[in-house]
Amino acid sequence: MIDLSNLNLQQKAAVTTTDGPLLVLAGAGSGKTKVLTFRIGYLLDTGLASPQSIIAVTFTNKAAGEMKERLVSLLNKSNININIHDLKWIGTFHSVCVKILKQYGHLIGINPKFSIYDSQDQLMAIKIAMDNLKISTKELIPKVVLSNISMAKNNYVSFIKYKHLAYGYFQTKVADIYEEYQKVLKQNNAVDFDDILFFTLELLNKEGSVLSNLQNLFKYILIDEYQDTNHVQYLLANLLAQKYRNICCVGDDDQSIYSFRGATLSNIISFEQDYPEAKIIKLEQNYRSTKTILQASYDVISKNKNRKEKKLWTENSDGEKIYVYQSYDENDESEWIAQQIRIILNKGGNLSDVCILYRANAQSRSVEEGLLRNGIPYKIVGATRFYDRKEIKDIISYLKVVQNPSDFNSLSRIINVPRRNIGDKSLIELQEISYKLNGEVFDLSCLRKEDLPNKYHDFLLTYNDLLSKLNELYLSEYIEFLCNRVGYMEMLNDGTTEGSARIENLKELFSLATNYNFGKASETLGSFLDDIGLFEDFSDEQDYFNNSQKVTLMTVHASKGLEFDHVFIVGMEENLFPHSNSTSEEDIQEERRLAYVAITRAKKCLYITVAFNRTYFGKKQRNPVSRFLKDISLDLINVYSSEFIENDFLNLSNNKIFDNERAKLMLKVGNKVKHPYFGEGIVKDCDLDVVVVDFGNEYGTKELLLEYVNLELILK
Repeated sequence: MIDLSNLNLQQKAAVTTTDGPLLVLAGAGSGKTKVLTFRIGYLLDTGLASPQSIIAVTFTNKAAGEMKERLVSLLNKSNININIHDLKWIGTFHSVCVKILKQYGHLIGINPKFSIYDSQDQLMAIKIAMDNLKISTKELIPKVVLSNISMAKNNYVSFIKYKHLAYGYFQTKVADIYEEYQKVLKQNNAVDFDDILFFTLELLNKEGSVLSNLQNLFKYILIDEYQDTNHVQYLLANLLAQKYRNICCVGDDDQSIYSFRGATLSNIISFEQDYPEAKIIKLEQNYRSTKTILQASYDVISKNKNRKEKKLWTENSDGEKIYVYQSYDENDESEWIAQQIRIILNKGGNLSDVCILYRANAQSRSVEEGLLRNGIPYKIVGATRFYDRKEIKDIISYLKVVQNPSDFNSLSRIINVPRRNIGDKSLIELQEISYKLNGEVFDLSCLRKEDLPNKYHDFLLTYNDLLSKLNELYLSEYIEFLCNRVGYMEMLNDGTTEGSARIENLKELFSLATNYNFGKASETLGSFLDDIGLFEDFSDEQDYFNNSQKVTLMTVHASKGLEFDHVFIVGMEENLFPHSNSTSEEDIQEERRLAYVAITRAKKCLYITVAFNRTYFGKKQRNPVSRFLKDISLDLINVYSSEFIENDFLNLSNNKIFDNERAKLMLKVGNKVKHPYFGEGIVKDCDLDVVVVDFGNEYGTKELLLEYVNLELILK
C-alpha cells in the first residue's frame, strides 16, 4: 500500500476522497503536485482505476513529465510495477486531444496525419489567406488578426458563428480571413494549437458514440491549474465528466494571472454551481515561506473581492521582516540590490538562491547593469538579456552605421529592417559600388543618389535625414526620432502583447540615453556606443566562464510555480505594479493576484524596492508607491532609504492613496483631466467610487476607480 503518513489531514482527504466532484483549493507552496501524484497513485493502488481509465491534464509538458516520473517512483516504492508509457492519458490538454483526434478525427473530416502549425506557420497561413482575399497587411496587421481568431477559437466560436456576431469593419474583415485561414489549413492538412482543442470539442459534440466511449473510458478526471483553463478546456472537461462525475480540479483562484492567454477565472469560482454535490478541500498549510511572508501575501490578496476565502499558515518561523528600500533612482536601486546580494553571499547563501522579479521585461535593463558593474553573474529566464534583444540590437546597429558609415556588418543587419526589399545580392552590389567610388574601404556616407539604382534611394534619403539631425537633438530625442524615421516603431506597433513589450524595451533604451544628454547627439553618440560595447563584452565574459551559480532574473508571470530563498520585487510603484494598462477593477484584481504570486515565491527573505525618481520610457517620473505595498502591515516591514532622500517620501504609514470624498468634490462633469497613460480627457460622470472619462478616439471612454486613479485636474 502507498504510505500516506507524510500527508497532512487536508492533503490526505484530497487524495482519498475519490467519489464525485472535488475542488482542491491549493494555496501557494501547499504541496499541490504531491497531492495530485498521490491521488493518482491511490486510485491505482486501491484498484479503483487502471492507468487507461485516469485522465490527468496539466499545462506544460515539463509538469506532465515530472508528474509521471514521480508517480512511477511512488508506485515502485510500494512494489507496484508500472511503466511510464502506460500513463498515456497524463499530459497537457493539447497532447491528450491530439491522441483523441488521431484516433477519431476522421469522423469529422480530419486526416490523422495532420501537421501542427506553430506561431510562425500560423502567421504565414494568415498572410496567405489575406493575400487570397486581396486584403493588404497594411490595412490589417496579421498578428492582430491571428490574435482575434485565436480568442474566438478559445471561446468555441467557429468562423460561421463569428460571421454572425461580427460587428463593424474590422470584425467583418476578420470573419472573412478566419474562414479563408481555415481553408488554407485544410489545404495543407494542418491544424493550429487552438484547433486541437476546438476540433476535439467539435468531435465530442457531433459524434455521440465517441463521447460515450471516452466517458466510459475515463472513470477519473484530474485537472491541474484549473484557474488557468479557457472556455473550450472547461467545456471539454465537463463533457468527459458527465457519466461518472469523478472530476477533481486542483488550483488556486488567487494565482489566476493569465487572462491575456484566454484563462477564465470563473471556471474555478463557479465550480460549485456546475457541481452542486461537490466537496471542497482547502490546502492552506504552506511548506515554503515564513510566517511574515505569508501574512504579507494575505494582506495583499485579501483585498480582492472575487475570490474564495482561504488563508495560508505555516509551522515555519516568523523569519525576517520584509526589506523595503526607497531608492533615489533606478541606478541607486540596482546598486542596493547588488549590495544585498553581497550580504547574502557573505552569510553563506548562494547566487542560485536569489531571484529578482519585475512586472515588465523593460525593467531588467537597469538591474542587469547594476549586477554587471558589481561582477555578479546572472541569467534571465523566459526572455533575452536586454542588449541581446532583437529590437535593441537593431537600433544599436542603426546608431553604429550613423556613427561609423564603414560598418558594413551593422548595415547588413538593418538595411532591410523594416522590410525594403534589399536582399543579400543587393547588399553585395551596394558594397561593390562603394568600392569603385572609394577604393577598398566601404563608406555609406560618400554615396549619392546619382551613384545608386532606384531601390536604394529611400534608404539613402532616410540615412541622410538621420545624419542631419545629429547636431539638433539630444541623444534620447535622437534615438526616438531614429525609431520613428526608419519606421521601426510603426513595425512594432502591431497590436500584439509582444509588439507592446518590444516598444517598452526601446523606450527603456531612450531612458538609458538620457544619461548622455549633456551635449547634442553628435557629441555623445560615440561614448554611448562605447559604453554599451563594454557592457556587452563584460556579459559575454561571464557567459564564457559558464558560472552555474547565477542570480535569476524574470518577470513575475514567468515565476509562477518557482521558489527561491531570497526574492527581490523591483519597482513596486503605481504605473509599474500595477501596470499603467490596468484600469478596470477586473484588471486591478489580476494585478493584485500577480503581486500575491510574486510575494509567495520567497521562502526566507523578501526585498521590495521603490524609487523616488525613475527614468522610464525615456522620461523622468515620480510614481506613487504601489497600493499593494501599502496593503502590507507596517509591523511586517523594515523601511530603508537612500542617503539622498531626507524624508520618508513614500509615506508608507499612509495606507490611503486617494481620498474619495476629496476627489468627488474636485471632479465634476466637464472637467478636463490628464492620466499618465491615456493622456488628456473629459469627465463624463463621477460618483463616490468611479469617474468616467472620455479619452478621445485612441482610447475611448474608461471607468476608473477613484480610490486608486492618478488623475491631474487641468485648470482653465
